[in-house]
Formats: sequence, structure tokens, C-alpha cells
Amino acid sequence: TLTTNLINMILDPLFIFGIGRGASATQSSFILSSLQNGFGAAGAAAATSVSEIISSCIYVKLLIRRKLVKLSRMLKPPSLKALIPLIQGGLAILLRQATLNVAFVCAARRAQSLDPSGVSAAAYGITMQIYSLGVVAHLGIQATAASMVSSARAMGGDNAGREVADRIFGYGCFLGLVLAVGQFFLLPTITPLFSPLPEVIEAVKGPAAISSFIHLVNGLVFAGEGTLLGLGAYKDLAVITAMGVGCMVSCLLSPLGKSLNGILLSLAAFNLFQGLAVTLHHVRFSPLRRRGFRGKS
Repeated sequence: TLTTNLINMILDPLFIFGIGRGASATQSSFILSSLQNGFGAAGAAAATSVSEIISSCIYVKLLIRRKLVKLSRMLKPPSLKALIPLIQGGLAILLRQATLNVAFVCAARRAQSLDPSGVSAAAYGITMQIYSLGVVAHLGIQATAASMVSSARAMGGDNAGREVADRIFGYGCFLGLVLAVGQFFLLPTITPLFSPLPEVIEAVKGPAAISSFIHLVNGLVFAGEGTLLGLGAYKDLAVITAMGVGCMVSCLLSPLGKSLNGILLSLAAFNLFQGLAVTLHHVRFSPLRRRGFRGKS
């Protein structure tokens, strides 16, 4: 991951702006001319594509070296029976991601249409950038839960998986508290780094403060989502996400969606629903639920 991101970081300016014109430069070669002058916005996409291809090659090499896959079997089409669970899980994840994209596109569209000056749109963009810094940390909790819950359950059964999941829920809540407090008190320092315009900085204050406290429930959200991923409960996760998106879109279509603070409150409603739903699933419906919560097991 570090290698491919470094490659992307190096290639971005080279592909976007070019390497400059040398003494031997000619206009006869389109490729040479493009490398010298850059590809513009398309260069960013090209840099990402190159880094992702390199990443894929590295992963394949590591998997082969550790004898987790065989090259001969990678080129052999799998049976339909083996593909069905993958297709079912993939479709559930695809549905979840599609609903998330719809929700956040709706929120961005609402923010961009609030005023013709573009101040609200800029404030929303900055707010989401600041908020995303904390989401990156929460994604680490999610990935940890997805890998550790499944491995602990495979090695020690449901009890071991439950103990790991419970700890990760605790760590997620603590991380959410730290991020919420940290972002809230650092906002006066962070916000001017994104824009020098006083009206934009002023417009960011309310939404960014709301987004700070969303991290409090994000601790539950990402720990719970990671646990569901580790259990392979893709359908349950997709259903929970779709219901949460429905809650968010309903708020956006209400009078809440007519202000920037209301749009962030709609996002907070989505995350609150997600947090409560994944926690309820963990303690009542999950294979890791404690004995006595739901019938006999």
C-alpha cells in the first residue's frame, strides 16, 4: 500500500503537468510531447491506473510467494457452484455501495444548490474533507474488525469471535470520542488551511462542528460494519445501509435539507441509524450474540 501510494504521489504531478521540454524535444512524437506537456486532469486518472496495476502485480506476487494461490489455477475458470456465494456477496456489497453513492450525491447536490454564490458548496466540500480525515481512522477499525473477527471465530469459535468484536466496539467508541473532541477544538486552526475567504470560513463553522460529533457514533458504525463483513453478513449490511440511506434522503427532502447545517444533520441521522442498527444486530441477531438474547442457541 505504501509503495503504490508513493508511486501515485510521484506520478500525479508528472502526468498532470509533464516533465518539461528538453533541448532535444520534437513535435513529431505525440507520446513524447504529451509526457513533456502533461495530460492535464487525465494525468491524475493515468497515475492512479498505473499505481493500481502495480499494486495488483505486487499482490499477485506476494500471494504466489506465500503459496496462497497458484498461477495455473488463477487462469482456470471457477465452477458456477464456487462462484454463487461470491456473486451473492458481491451483489450485496454492490447494492450497499450504490445506495451510499446515491445518498452522498444527493447531499452534495443539495449543498451546491443552496446559494448561487458557491459559498455553501465550498463550505460543504471543506467540511467533508475535514470530516474524511477522521473517517480514514475509522476505516482502520472497520478493516481490523473484518479480518480479526473472522480469524478469531475460525480459530476459537463464536465465543472467541464475540470477545474480539466486543473489544473492537470498545476501541471504536474510544476512537470516536478522541476524533470528535480533537476535530471540534482544532477547527479554528484547520479551517483556514482550506480557504482564505472569510465568508467560507464562517460558513464552515456550524457544519464542521456537527460533523465533529458524528464521529461519536461512527465508532459504533465502523466497528459494527467491520464485524458484519467479518461474519460474511453482506445481505444484512446492505439492508441496514439501505434503510439508513432512506432515513438520510428523507431528511434531505424535508425542511432540514434547505440549510447546510440541516444537510449535516441528515448525515448525522444516517450515521446514528447505522450505529444503532449494527449494535442491535451484534447483540440480538448476530451469530456472536450472547446466549439467551434470542431464543436458545
